[in-house]
Amino acid sequence: MNYHELLVIFILGVVEGITEFLPVSSSGHMMLIGYLLEFNNERAKIFEVFIQFGTIFSVIIKFWEKIPKKLGIFSQKSVLMDRDDGFPFLWLLFFGMLPIVVLGFLFYEQIKFFFELKYVMRALVLGGLLLLIAEYFAYNPPFITSINKLSYLQAFFIGCFQCFALFPGFSRAGATISGGLLIGLNRYASFEFSFFLAVPVIFGAATLDLCKNLSFFTLQDSLLFLVGFITSFVVGLSSIRYFLQFIEKITFIPFVVYRFVLASVIYFLCCD
Repeated sequence: MNYHELLVIFILGVVEGITEFLPVSSSGHMMLIGYLLEFNNERAKIFEVFIQFGTIFSVIIKFWEKIPKKLGIFSQKSVLMDRDDGFPFLWLLFFGMLPIVVLGFLFYEQIKFFFELKYVMRALVLGGLLLLIAEYFAYNPPFITSINKLSYLQAFFIGCFQCFALFPGFSRAGATISGGLLIGLNRYASFEFSFFLAVPVIFGAATLDLCKNLSFFTLQDSLLFLVGFITSFVVGLSSIRYFLQFIEKITFIPFVVYRFVLASVIYFLCCD
């Protein structure tokens, strides 16, 4: 067993679990950690992809009671979920993920060009500026207090913001939450919709990457995959629970400062 790789996978699992749902870019952190620990070859990429399944599972567990009710799995009545238009909540997810799915499939190979730390550094700065805009130009007070009140056009609009996450370093959570605030959602609803969008989007992207890089997988790596999955799941679940307790009390400013500092660190360590 390669204990160095085991330690690296554990660290990546912790980093993924903490950063996936915060507006700081998990992919940017994963790339930086991989660079610093010299774990950034083709084989490393499949580990990073598999670790993401742990964070997906943490969202499913956290919202286990809400997901079946919103999707109408157990009863026909629950499909409506208090929506005035009578259409199921599933359509919100469809319109929310449609833009990134289309652009992701069309420009999959071109997007890979930006998977370098110099582009991550720039995306961290641009994503930080978007957070600043969302912080100062969000509706106050917000007029949408529940994701059940979202229109499909508004869900699509948030999905368009999510497309910024195609550039590593921008942050999927930061982009979707910013989009939600700018169209009138309160902080809790913005975070909650971001979590729900995370499941199909991350699962789809991770599955696609996994299929394209499956040749690098070996049975001897199963333990490493398991460690990464469990670590990102446990840390991700804790991060969600902790973050949801404070989302109404915090601002984006500390995250903006952190992103700018991290971009500076990347510049001096990797891009100077």
